[in-house]
Amino acid sequence: MKVVFHGANASTFHPGFAELLDAAHELVLLPDHLGSEGDREAYATADVIIGIRFDDSFPSPRNLKLYQVPGAGYDGIRVPDLPVDADLCNCFGHEIAIAEYAMCALLSRHVPLADADARLRKGGWKYWAGGPSGMRTELGSTTIGILGYGHIGKAIAQRAKAFGMNVHVANRSRPEDQSQIDAFHAIDDFREMLAHVDVVVNTLPLAANTTGLVDGNAFASMKPTAVFMNVGRGGVVDEEALFGALKDGLIEHAFIDTWYQYPNGPDAVTYPSRLPFHELGNITMTPHMSGWTHGTIERRRNVMADNVNRIRQGLAPVNRIAK
Repeated sequence: MKVVFHGANASTFHPGFAELLDAAHELVLLPDHLGSEGDREAYATADVIIGIRFDDSFPSPRNLKLYQVPGAGYDGIRVPDLPVDADLCNCFGHEIAIAEYAMCALLSRHVPLADADARLRKGGWKYWAGGPSGMRTELGSTTIGILGYGHIGKAIAQRAKAFGMNVHVANRSRPEDQSQIDAFHAIDDFREMLAHVDVVVNTLPLAANTTGLVDGNAFASMKPTAVFMNVGRGGVVDEEALFGALKDGLIEHAFIDTWYQYPNGPDAVTYPSRLPFHELGNITMTPHMSGWTHGTIERRRNVMADNVNRIRQGLAPVNRIAK
């Protein structure tokens, strides 16, 4: 079969991919922009496409058996434009990395290592044990509210409990295993949770029923000392409402990893929003990096290669998305 890796993101998974396949296949690397006739023909004749973006501006892949998204979110795929007989699948494997990102961010609010280091290099001992000026707060004394209880939500809840945090969850369905949960809320009633937690973490994917879900009313329901974090999709959080909540001090701080504007090339200088979040002092901004680790790449590569093997063997692929 011809397996096409379309774009820079997909190409990350190419090294070592052939060694995971149970048969010899033609592996083709294509750029994000299919500028040449050769690139467009390779795309049109692919049996498997690994990529993050598809619509009717791309050549119609007439032999396509599987469109494999190398991640969880598939909002860049215009599903009706895919060939009817082709499977659409995603993959996960990023929840460990994202949970570590989340805990690192939250711990940074309670354990000021960088500030302590900077002060001590100048002879300052503010955080010295025994003095009243440097006493710290503890992460374990806080309550976290997690929006969504999928792969990411579960991994964050597990680690939050390990730190002694009280865990609230808002989800569409009630989990069978609630051993990591202290309080459950239906997602339609998630605002009722917000006033009772110190940290709010969005892990929800972008869909018609989640777009703009975290809006101005949601931020108004949070504690003024609340910390908000987005490691789900950017569009789940209303852009203007988030900016206003930070600018007006409705919440204390935000850690934002998923955004509203993305660069169109690896060297492009692009602000992540049309609003000047970069001018605010109560936000930590990161470039959609929370799930991007060597471990994530390896886990996703294994799942995607297994799906290619399953397609060749006439078996159903895993993580199939209903079209």
